[in-house]
Amino acid sequence: MKEFKLPDLGEGLTEGEILQWLVKPGETIVLNQPIVEVETAKAAVEIPSPYAGVVAEVMFEPGTTVDVGSTIIRIETEPGTASAEVSAAPTAAPTAAPAAKNGDDPDEGKTALLVGYGPKAVSASRRPRKQAAPQVPVDGPELPLLPTIPDSVAKPVRHGGLEVGRAFERAAAAASAPVRAKPPVRRLARDLGVDLATIRATGPHGTVTRDDVQRAAEVATEPVPVPAPPAAVRVAVGPREERRPVKGVRKLTAEAMVSSAFTAPHVTEFMAVDVTRTMELVERLKKAREFDGLRVSPLLVVARAVLAAIRRHPDVNGVFDAAAGEIVIKHYVNLGIAAATPRGLIVPNVKDADAMTLPELCAALNRLVAVAKEGRTPPAEMAGGSITISNVGVFGVDAGTPIINPGEAAILAIGAVKLMPWVHDGEVKARQVMQLSLSFDHRMIDGELGSLFLADIARVLDDPQTLLLWS
Repeated sequence: MKEFKLPDLGEGLTEGEILQWLVKPGETIVLNQPIVEVETAKAAVEIPSPYAGVVAEVMFEPGTTVDVGSTIIRIETEPGTASAEVSAAPTAAPTAAPAAKNGDDPDEGKTALLVGYGPKAVSASRRPRKQAAPQVPVDGPELPLLPTIPDSVAKPVRHGGLEVGRAFERAAAAASAPVRAKPPVRRLARDLGVDLATIRATGPHGTVTRDDVQRAAEVATEPVPVPAPPAAVRVAVGPREERRPVKGVRKLTAEAMVSSAFTAPHVTEFMAVDVTRTMELVERLKKAREFDGLRVSPLLVVARAVLAAIRRHPDVNGVFDAAAGEIVIKHYVNLGIAAATPRGLIVPNVKDADAMTLPELCAALNRLVAVAKEGRTPPAEMAGGSITISNVGVFGVDAGTPIINPGEAAILAIGAVKLMPWVHDGEVKARQVMQLSLSFDHRMIDGELGSLFLADIARVLDDPQTLLLWS
């Protein structure tokens, strides 16, 4: 009898809600078959089984919120049945020995990890990970990668463990690692009011230990006073009102926006730009052979303009690390696109967008938006963003004051394209005009830098041929 525990789906998530079971007791399942759909704070994910056998029992009803590490299903397996569980190879023994010598139980407090899930690597070169033998394959053929994007020949299959894990690996060279800490240590940090991200980890492979948390709690200083949001007041529910629980993506969005608004001093600048030539370029690109089968929109040119402006002003592409007293400049661009989904607002990002050709960027944006609308964006695609674009123009809105996505320093909102009177070549003419709204973190981006960055974006949208001058 094998017990399968809810794995860490990445980015330090601590719980998930069972949306639906894809199998039932008594059903025979095969290795890597999706068995349950779980909604985390970031996305809905189908989790595949690491075992083949017969479902003996499902432990939770749909709608239940389950902590990471809790047993969610029991599977009856036969000797010799295929599974993702194998014994460690002899060469792995020396790696495990030091932990035993230290008197620590190597499995104490450890959350079971499904193949492909777990914390991201910290560099492009992959360090051998301290693995829990019951669920990590170390030899044998590589498990098949499930198709993720519907097409004419493949049945749509939602994101499972392998694909999320491989997406993490592809993004590893361009994303910083999340805080590594066992669930008991995370609970202790919450109880003591300690931010794990501010702690210098002393445990193996950069893991935050209980001693690290207690030490940080003892030497913690009073934080800089910031305006606090008004205290929540519970109001009575009237006969024509209803209460909806705040959870999943909505809960994460609320926490992230409050954290950003009350941490980073926001400055928002506005600029109207004549995008007539950009719209003409969009029409020409739609007819180009290189864009056959792709949806070309003004967002593509805006994205290219942002990438070009970042090359000219690289200090915009970073984050203010208050804990370390440092400004982190990112030498890559993971371009985030704010997307409204059935479960709320999410910000997936295109990894290494600055290294893509225009057709490649167009295809990446098409895929990102399509998957987001289906509500199937994996956590890996929402991690490690650099800068975000929010297209409020699709709702007919002209402008706004967007809130910076945590971990970034700027966000650009683009408004609707409208026909307006505009002075062009000395005459008032009807031109297509778009409003740009740039919010940036004033701790690291001063008014001059922010203004130059916004002006360069507008310059490209006014005349896309400017890109040739900057290439």
